[in-house]
Amino acid sequence: MSRAALLVLADGRFPAGGHAHSGGAEAAVKAGRIRDARDLAEFCHGRLRTTGLTSAALAAAAALGLDPLALDEAADARTPSPALRATARRLGRQMMRAARATWPGPELDALAAALPRGAHQPVVIGLTARAAGLGPEDAAHCVAYETVSGPATAVVRLLSLNPFDATAVLARLAPAMDEVAERAAAAACQGIDALPAASAPLLDITAEQHAAWPVRLFAS
Repeated sequence: MSRAALLVLADGRFPAGGHAHSGGAEAAVKAGRIRDARDLAEFCHGRLRTTGLTSAALAAAAALGLDPLALDEAADARTPSPALRATARRLGRQMMRAARATWPGPELDALAAALPRGAHQPVVIGLTARAAGLGPEDAAHCVAYETVSGPATAVVRLLSLNPFDATAVLARLAPAMDEVAERAAAAACQGIDALPAASAPLLDITAEQHAAWPVRLFAS
């Protein structure tokens, strides 16, 4: 396992398209649920413990070597919002392009051929981690970090929040990210049926509303 590979995959500059998505933060800002760093911390903590845990477990399972097509179906079943399903596949398609250029391998090629319109992003992240020689917990850490770093970066742009404050929010969430990654990796070892299905209904509702906005800064 290469620590450098983990840093490359988790880096926000990895060209996987995440910078164009707010993780639900744009809708939360407009609704007045995120107004400052404290609100951002609460939002990120809730997202991490629900959809973050679910996504991290899917990634861990893919990194472990479980069937990616079955995992993609499991991801669909855990994503009730059509808008979020479309976003997950769009991000998965972009991640696949970056992954195949960075760590080319037959498993990535096979998934890309089977699902040319894109697999769910967490599944692709997990398979990418596997191609990079990383383990299930590493893949889960990547997803857990993206779950909170995306909204934090978006809120800096949406509210002109001090980036030092946003980074401090992420630093204080580090123990929770570690715990979520550990839980996700442990669940992956028990098979697909044991994967978490934690959800955040308000994120689903606001994702559908956000998708209908005629003008928005972020794609989701």
